[in-house]
Amino acid sequence: MSQTAKKRAVVLVSGGMDSAVVAAIARAQGFEVYALSVAYGQRHESELAAAARVAAMTAAVAHKTVNIDLRSIGGSALTDDISVPTDQDGHQIGQDIPSTYVPARNTIMLSVALGWAEVLDARDIFCGVNAVDYSGYPDCRPAFIEAFEHLANLATKAGVEGSGFRIHAPLMAMGKGEIVQRGVALGVDFSQTVSCYQADSDGRACGHCDACVLRAQGFKDAKILDNTRYVV
Repeated sequence: MSQTAKKRAVVLVSGGMDSAVVAAIARAQGFEVYALSVAYGQRHESELAAAARVAAMTAAVAHKTVNIDLRSIGGSALTDDISVPTDQDGHQIGQDIPSTYVPARNTIMLSVALGWAEVLDARDIFCGVNAVDYSGYPDCRPAFIEAFEHLANLATKAGVEGSGFRIHAPLMAMGKGEIVQRGVALGVDFSQTVSCYQADSDGRACGHCDACVLRAQGFKDAKILDNTRYVV
């Protein structure tokens, strides 16, 4: 596909392994990648540095970081003074919606992506939500993505005029092992990503939060060496 024939896509890039693979998938499908990150007041700010690395790794045409202060409303272990649940505390993934759920985060991020896509005259938005190995978040389900796509085409100038939007969630039905394998096949360097909910300022992972446990299991299932940097 020639450069002039490529279509634009806004890709939500958090700096984690899932969004890195999604950006690589979008590029492999012939899209020009416009990477969008959101500084929402998250405690693990090292993920934003990782997001910049992912944008560069996937040859994004542009990388924009939008500031939205969700810490001002709190309600999550990622934005408030609430402990991140870990396996060391006896926490088990999938038993309930964990305290790391950030109220309305994916809705807000997709809304910002929708706005930028409309400005760019892009009609495709990619995100890394996953309904298989997720931690119980209600905004990581197929029904949410379907509903947001309907909203996008109902509430925008582009949607009303008939040039509709598509919300892509290519990892939705993949296990973490499959995601790792797909990323390796697409040349993703996972050492440049940060998934941990409480990574230190250097991006080193705790190894015990849900994100770390799922990531480690993914490498194990894929039978691929885990090059994640851990605090210990």
